[in-house]
Amino acid sequence: MTRSKPIIDYTAYLAVRTFVCIIQAMPLSTCQAWSRRLGWLFWHVLKVRRGTVEDNLKTAFPERSPREHEQIALGMWEHLLLMVCEIAHAPRKINRTNWRTHLAMPQMELMVRRLLAPRPVIIISGHLGNFEMGGYLLGLHGFPSHTIARTLDNPYLDRWINDFRGATGQFILPKHGSSQRIEELLKSGGTLVLLGDQHAGEAACWVDFFGRSASTHKAVALFTLSGNAPTATGCVYRKGAPMHFEMEVAGLVDPAAADFNLGSIPLLSTWYTRGLENLIRVAPDQYWWLHRRWREPPARQKKLRAAEPSDPAAARPAA
Repeated sequence: MTRSKPIIDYTAYLAVRTFVCIIQAMPLSTCQAWSRRLGWLFWHVLKVRRGTVEDNLKTAFPERSPREHEQIALGMWEHLLLMVCEIAHAPRKINRTNWRTHLAMPQMELMVRRLLAPRPVIIISGHLGNFEMGGYLLGLHGFPSHTIARTLDNPYLDRWINDFRGATGQFILPKHGSSQRIEELLKSGGTLVLLGDQHAGEAACWVDFFGRSASTHKAVALFTLSGNAPTATGCVYRKGAPMHFEMEVAGLVDPAAADFNLGSIPLLSTWYTRGLENLIRVAPDQYWWLHRRWREPPARQKKLRAAEPSDPAAARPAA
């Protein structure tokens, strides 16, 4: 089995490369049409993780009808499949001379000032919009970033995907064993991009997400506090046609500011989680409802949360 794994991995890599070549040969309008058809197939026929998606949508939007939940789910599948097509087309269609055709940045001045400053910057996003294009587009503007991501089991695919990510200056740090490199990055004034909407296990920080307790990684807030780094929550929405994006910033806080009042891991985790929630509410069909974001907290955590006083100031994203 060990001897055959490189052959299996390389065969899978060739299959993916062939599939991507087919996508690149099709117009994006055709890709969108097929994404819609395949999305219907995944939801109605194959029913891929349908129970998880339905449970998540009932938790996030209990006031909406089953029909509305289904429309969000179908939109999610179309979005995810179209996202793959956009990533395949991006190196050939977006460059430094035509980026204004593909990207709008309402808060451009705010973010450019931060990114040009000598201090480190942390950007917290989630599985919302075309999250793979965020670092790609930042790098295209001359702002390199480092993103923490899990190393793929297939080394050929891992290297190929990271070559795409790094083509404009988005560098990948493995989830495990990168603490020293992250510390050096923050000391040198670099930009760190994190996904803050993943379940982090029982020994994590539990905060409200769409009204229900969810586990968040403590390290996300710890990087901001220990690095004294200005931190933004944001995403890259798709706006209208394929390959048209809008980079949106929901909030920005600075630990060095005199009015900074989020000086603990629970407070900061609550702030960025609420910011992500607000972004998701704008375009719920562009969020990844496939993963199990909500799981039952341990009994001890339930008791601690029941005893904690509510802090409305922590729940409001800063401007």
